[in-house]
Formats: sequence, C-alpha cells, structure tokens
Amino acid sequence: MKISRLISSDKHAAAALMAASDPWLKLGLGPAHCLKSLNVPFRETYVTKAAGKISGLVTITMYGTFKGYIQSLFVAEGFRGEGLGGKLLAFAEKKVLARSPNVFLCVSSFNTGALRFYRRLGYKKAGLLKDFVRKGSDEILLRKTTGPLL
Repeated sequence: MKISRLISSDKHAAAALMAASDPWLKLGLGPAHCLKSLNVPFRETYVTKAAGKISGLVTITMYGTFKGYIQSLFVAEGFRGEGLGGKLLAFAEKKVLARSPNVFLCVSSFNTGALRFYRRLGYKKAGLLKDFVRKGSDEILLRKTTGPLL
C-alpha cells in the first residue's frame, strides 16, 4: 500500500467520498465543505489508491495550539475492515510525532466505532466540545502522547 500526497486533480473525488460517508453525512457536511477543508493551505492530506481510485485518506495539521491534529481519517466503503485505517493512522502518527509529542483528533459522539478504534490504539479523552459542529452532537477530543511539549 502506497501513501502519497493528495494531488489537486483528486480533491473533488476525495471530498465527494467523504461527504457521502459518516460522520460527514450525519453532520450534514457536504462536498463543498469537505473540499474547502482539503484546500486549507497548512494542512497535509495523504491518500491511498486502489485501481486508480481513492481508498482512504488522512489529513494532518501541524500548525496552531493543537499542533499535530488529525483533521480527518477516511476509508472508502469497500476498503473498511482491512486495516487501511490503522495504516493511515500509523503513517500520520509517525509524521506528527517526528515534530510534536502529541497527536490530537476529534470524534463525533455518535461515532462509537471510531471511538473504540482510537481507544484501542492508545488515544485518551482530553476534552469534550459540546454541540461543536451541530446541536446535539458533541465532539470528543482525543490525545495520544509521548510526553509534554517542553
């Protein structure tokens, strides 16, 4: 499995895949929102492909208060349950931990499968963002750390 930077010509396809899947679908975050998220200049998005189509992606942010934030982790329908999410997460963690002792991410409170996945891989709850994206849906801030910033 090769992981490479997302190229401009694949951004619309990546945004459409994300928007058609939870948590984006349940939160009402359509393709335009997902595309805007993929176009933020200081984010790094990496993808995997199968037969020329995106099978998964991970976006990290190495800027700001939560330096080392995983903005999104996505595995396309038909590729789930094969370990691709774990491989993308390990790739992102390696990138982040080379520059920061902390990896952060948020999980929607309704996304119990993702929460179990991250907890199994060593993430701990760092906070709760009530009604953060949509009223009635909280975001759980998770952190995996090798130590403090200083």
